Amino acid sequence: MTTFEETVEDNPNPRTWKHKVWNVTKLLLKLAVTSVLLWYVFSKQPIGEIKDRLLHANYWWMLAAILMYACSMIASAWRLLSFFKSIDLRLDPRFNLRLYALGIFYNLLLPGGIGGDGYKIYLLHKRYNLPAKRVFWAIAFDRLSGLWAIGLIVVALTLFIPQIQEQIHIAIPMAIFVVGSAIYYIVVKIFFKDFTRHFFKGHAKAVIVQSFQVLAILCFLMGQDFHGKFAPYLLSFLISALAAVVPITFGGAGAREAIFARLSPIFNMNVGLAVFLSVSFYLVSLIVALSGLYYVIRPSRLEEGLPSIGEDEAVDKISN
Repeated sequence: MTTFEETVEDNPNPRTWKHKVWNVTKLLLKLAVTSVLLWYVFSKQPIGEIKDRLLHANYWWMLAAILMYACSMIASAWRLLSFFKSIDLRLDPRFNLRLYALGIFYNLLLPGGIGGDGYKIYLLHKRYNLPAKRVFWAIAFDRLSGLWAIGLIVVALTLFIPQIQEQIHIAIPMAIFVVGSAIYYIVVKIFFKDFTRHFFKGHAKAVIVQSFQVLAILCFLMGQDFHGKFAPYLLSFLISALAAVVPITFGGAGAREAIFARLSPIFNMNVGLAVFLSVSFYLVSLIVALSGLYYVIRPSRLEEGLPSIGEDEAVDKISN
């Protein structure tokens, strides 16, 4: 029996038929939304051009993009450790990285089943006997830190986008970001005080995560022998990343491409290149997500080498 099956079997609140119907409905809705968005994208840009760009890309740069994205996932797992420490959950970094890989596999490749975050919440609740709500908030703030980092880089990139500078003064988005960040921290300080302990460290790591993903897009552009302005493509990518957070498609498929296609005429981008970037990023994310498949096939390796719960507690007492 796999770890996933044990988790489901041990769940004191098994899913009812209503939950099953809702899961099927969500799956069908995601399929419909993804299909409509992809139809819109490829009605604007022939899929043949995207295929040609993929076939004639510089594969050394494509390999570098995969490496950058993989580094972003490692940094993302490292970031999550900071938020787990806020709830006094000190995971072995090896276990945390394995669990993170399994989570992205569930999120991207099994969208109709248990989500990666839901699996992590239940498994950590089960192993460490922590309230599921506390684990949920740790993961939620991990996601929020990523959104904050995207906002920071977006504001920085607006300095290099003439179309934006002609419409609004750079001081306006900067002021909105600064005020928003202050309000965000005050809310955390008042209602989620535990998460202020590693707040700044976690958000600094979030900037590293997003920077690696921006570097991946730069690698894709270099692989196309691009010599134009990078900022519009990078900004469009980050905006599309915000849209991909909303779970209405399969791992952001369709949503990213639609936003790239919509922003191309606004920022004077080559629509074919823009859509290529989005498709390439999605394909790379799938490749990296496949690393989690190993722990589906060999679930015993997920917690391999970890001390027992009693040993964990003994180590915590010594360290304290």
